[in-house]
Amino acid sequence: MPRAPTRSALCLSAVTRVAALLMAALPFKTTAADSICYGTPSSGRLAGGAQIAKSGPNFGAYSALGITLGRTYVHSKIKRVVEQSYAALAKSQPSKTYLYGESGWAEGGRIRPHRTHQNGLAVDFMVPVMDAQGRSVALPTNIGNAYGYDIEFDPAARFEHLQIDFEALAEHLYAIHAAALNQGVKVGRVIFDPAYLPKLFKTRRGAFIKKNISFLKSRVWIRHDEHYHIDFTYPCRRLVAR
Repeated sequence: MPRAPTRSALCLSAVTRVAALLMAALPFKTTAADSICYGTPSSGRLAGGAQIAKSGPNFGAYSALGITLGRTYVHSKIKRVVEQSYAALAKSQPSKTYLYGESGWAEGGRIRPHRTHQNGLAVDFMVPVMDAQGRSVALPTNIGNAYGYDIEFDPAARFEHLQIDFEALAEHLYAIHAAALNQGVKVGRVIFDPAYLPKLFKTRRGAFIKKNISFLKSRVWIRHDEHYHIDFTYPCRRLVAR
C-alpha cells in the first residue's frame, strides 16, 4: 500500500496551491516584460513597444489609419499611464470626451513629421473641446485637417463652433500626473501654446498644475494649440549604433 502523505507534505501541497492562486490573481503587468527605451526623445529607439488602446468609454484615437499604420506605440509604462488616466477620468469626469494623438513606432526612431517621439516616452493629446451648447465632444479629425493637426484655434481658443475645454484639459493633466507617479514615471514637460497657459492656470486644478508640471514657455517650430505634447521621464539605456 502507498504510504499516507506526511503532515509536512500536505502543508507543502497547500502552500503550493495558495501560491498558484495568488500568482494567477496578480496583474499581468507584474509578469510581463516592460519595454526598453534607448537614447533621448530626439535620438532614440524602443524595444517591445506597446500600442495604446484604440478606445474606451471616454476616449478614442485621432485616427483609425494612424493606429493601423502603427503610429500610436509607446513604452509599456507610458501605455499604462495613459490608460489609467482615462480610467480615472471616466469616474471623475464621466461627461467628458478625450482624444489622443500620435506617439511613435513600435521600435521607436524618427516618426515624421515629429522631431522627437523617438524613444517611446512622448504622447500627443488632442485638446478636449465643447460645442456651442457646452457639451463635451471629440475634436473633429479627418484627412482634410491632417487628422486634427491642421486645426487652428483663435486667440480666444475657438475654432468654428468649438471652444477648448480648459477644465477638462486640466483634469486630464492632473490624472496623468497621478497615473505617472503610480507607474514610477514622471511628467517631464508639456508643450502647449504659451498664450493659453493663463486660461489653463485659472481652472480648478490650475494651481496644482502650475506647481507640479513644467511647461515649455517658448514657442516651438509648430504651434501646439490643437494638441498638447507630453514628454515623460523614465530611465533609458544609452543609444548605441546598431
